[in-house]
Amino acid sequence: MIIRTLPAAVLLAFAAATAAPATAEGEVIRVKSNPSAFILDAARVNAGADVIYVSGQLPSPIDPALPMSEVTSLEQMGDTRTQTISTLGKIRDILAAQGFGMSDVVKLTLFVAADPSTGSMDFAGVNEGFRQFFGTEENPNTVARSTFEVAGLVGPYFLIEIEAVAARAPAA
Repeated sequence: MIIRTLPAAVLLAFAAATAAPATAEGEVIRVKSNPSAFILDAARVNAGADVIYVSGQLPSPIDPALPMSEVTSLEQMGDTRTQTISTLGKIRDILAAQGFGMSDVVKLTLFVAADPSTGSMDFAGVNEGFRQFFGTEENPNTVARSTFEVAGLVGPYFLIEIEAVAARAPAA
């Protein structure tokens, strides 16, 4: 058996040509093949980035003085759009308490139940609420996102639950 070795220069050229693009440590890359797309294709978070995982959050009653234990109707919680805005507002507040912003969110997972008044999931309402927080002048970023229709959530008047992942490059 004959073993041949290639010159180091040839090996280095091959390695450079086939290597993945170089990225900085702690870098957060948003992948969007269609510039007008509503959501990202993907988000890449390199080692060294500061990452926070936000547990599934549920909306609050429309009246902030009303305790959840006293909610007796869907009207007290609002429609899907209203509940989406409430839930994303809670996520915004959790992130802010940890030094993150909505512009740092890279991934959302949405669990949406059917609105009992229509018998179907209000996907348009979800997107209307989403647009209050992403792709705005204040936050031009958008996110990678998955949306699942579910049979129900933890309580009869909840129409949405949202989990979030936020990431940012470390402060220099």
